[in-house]
Amino acid sequence: MSAYNHYQSFGISRDIFELSEEAMRLARDAFIRVDEIREKRQLSVLRAFIDARVSESTFMAKTGYGYGDVGREKTEAVFAHAFGAEDALVRLQFSSGTHVLATCLRSLLNEGDELLIVTGRPYDTLLPTLGKVEDALTGQCLYPDDCSSLSRQSLAKRGVRIRQLELTESGNSDLQAIRSCVKHRTRIVYIQKSRGYAERRALVAEDIASIVRAVRESSQEAIIFVDNCYGEFVEPFEPTEVGADLIAGSLIKNPGAGIAPSGGYVAGRAELIEEIAEGMTAVDVGRHIGPSLGFTRLIIEGLYFAPSVTASALKGAIHLAALFTLAGYQCSPGTHDARGDIVQMIQLNEAGALESFCRAIQMSSPVDSFVTPIPSPMPGYDCDIIMASGSFVQGSTIELSADGPLRPPYNAFVQGGLTFENARLGAMKALESLR
Repeated sequence: MSAYNHYQSFGISRDIFELSEEAMRLARDAFIRVDEIREKRQLSVLRAFIDARVSESTFMAKTGYGYGDVGREKTEAVFAHAFGAEDALVRLQFSSGTHVLATCLRSLLNEGDELLIVTGRPYDTLLPTLGKVEDALTGQCLYPDDCSSLSRQSLAKRGVRIRQLELTESGNSDLQAIRSCVKHRTRIVYIQKSRGYAERRALVAEDIASIVRAVRESSQEAIIFVDNCYGEFVEPFEPTEVGADLIAGSLIKNPGAGIAPSGGYVAGRAELIEEIAEGMTAVDVGRHIGPSLGFTRLIIEGLYFAPSVTASALKGAIHLAALFTLAGYQCSPGTHDARGDIVQMIQLNEAGALESFCRAIQMSSPVDSFVTPIPSPMPGYDCDIIMASGSFVQGSTIELSADGPLRPPYNAFVQGGLTFENARLGAMKALESLR
C-alpha cells in the first residue's frame, strides 16, 4: 500500500500529498540536525534520571502540606540536571507559563528596582502584571492603554520601573543599547526566547550568550532571566548553560511532552530559586510545601519523553514551512533556518484564510476533531483570537495546535505535534482548506 493511501482517507488530494513529499525531500538535512540534537538531549535527560536515583518509590503521592515529598524533590533534581542548572522549582501548583513568570518577577523585584526587557514587546498576557512599560531610550510610555488603570498587583504600582529595548530590524539584540541601559538599579534583565505573536524570529543560544556578555560588561549583579517557553530541548544547550541565571516555563509546553497535566518550572541559581519559592508560598516556608498529589510520575515521565516529543514537533514545523513555502506562502522560520523554539509562523493575509487554517488543524486532532474553532476574546489580548487545540491536556501547546490574532497580516502560529505523522497530516489538511 502506498503512503498516499494512508492520507487519502483523511481527504488529502494527490497533488497536496505530492507537494508534501517534495517538502519532505527539501527538509531532509534539517531533519538530520533535529535528530542529532534529540539524541544528545535524550541521553542527557536519561543521565539526569540515573544520577538522581529515581525509583518506583519516587511516584508515591503526598497530600496536605506536602512536607517531605521525596518524589517532588527527585523531580526537581532531575529538572535541574537536565537544564544544566544548580537547582529547580517544579510545581503542579503553577497554572501557566504566565503564572510562573509573574511569580518570579514579583519574588525578585522590590520598590526602586528596575526590570530591563531587551527583546521587545513581551507576551500580551504578561503586560498587566508589568503595568507601565517605558521605552528604555526615550522614557515614553509604550502601551498607554495598559497605563490608564494599573492593578495594585502590577510591578509598576509596587514601585518597580520597567524599561524595554527593541530588537534591531534584523531581529538581533541591540547589544550596544543593552550595555548603555543596564544601570546600577537594574535588578533583572529579561529575555523572551520565543517569538510569541510577533513576527520577529526566536532567539537561539548564541543570541542569549551575546546578551549575557553585553550585560556583564555593565553589571555583574543583574539577574539574567529567560522566559524559556517553547524553547526547551530545541537546541543542544539551554540558556542556563550559556550564562543565564534563571529560566522558566510551563509543563504543558515542551518539558511536559503532552503527559504532564499542568504545572511549571523555574531553574537556575540556587539562591534565586529559594527566593522565588518563598515568593510562591510564604517566607520561611518556601519550597517545603506543595504536595505532588500523586502527579509526580506524570510530570517526571513527561520530562523523560520531552526531547523526543520536541523533536517530533520541530520536524512538523519544518515540514510545514517547506510545504507552505512551496505553495507560495511566506513562512518564518524558513525550512533551513536556525530555530530557537517550536513555533512556525505562516502569513495568510486574510481573516477567512486564518480561520480555515485553524479549523483544518482542529479536524486533524485526536481530541475534539469535530469541534469548529471560532474567533473569540481572550484575556490579555486586544483583539479576537482563533485557536485550534485538540489536545489531551487543555491548552497544551506541545500537542498540535494553531492560533492567531484576528488582525493583519493574519498570521497563523503553529506549534506542537506529539507525533510527526499527526503534524504532517495537519499541514496537508490546512493547505487543502486554503485551496
